[in-house]
Amino acid sequence: MGRTLDSIDRRILCELRYEARLKNTELAQRVGLSPTPCWNRVRALERDGVIERYVTVLHGKALGLPDTVFVEVMLAQHDEGTLQAFGAAVEALPEVIEAWLVSGEYDYMIKVAVAGAEGYQHFLREKLFHLPGIRHTRSSFALVCLKQTYSASLPAAG
Repeated sequence: MGRTLDSIDRRILCELRYEARLKNTELAQRVGLSPTPCWNRVRALERDGVIERYVTVLHGKALGLPDTVFVEVMLAQHDEGTLQAFGAAVEALPEVIEAWLVSGEYDYMIKVAVAGAEGYQHFLREKLFHLPGIRHTRSSFALVCLKQTYSASLPAAG
């Protein structure tokens, strides 16, 4: 991924970041290219790994999971077996949107979608607390989302 992105690549990525299903003709028009060169650039960005994948973002509230909780998890041990078992168990939980191994006081930061305090209590008691190796957790309910994107953004070419 040593590719150098020019201003047109950056414009393509900016457009696709917010509207991945944009038709090539519309994308080409927005970035000032004809359709064939635009198509070729998008394919090159995919081939080079700049565009990793396209996803569908589901709305939690529409799914009956309107609340987001951030859970910090501290493990009792940090041996490879515990880390692998915990990671596999977290990956299998459908409520978990994201899970990160982090630096600092806690070992993991987990983002969870739930239906209110009752849904979160069920998640904690019936799922999270049954995972291997947990020593301590700390949770925070999200109140308002100030910004949400799904990939890194690029500064304007300059």
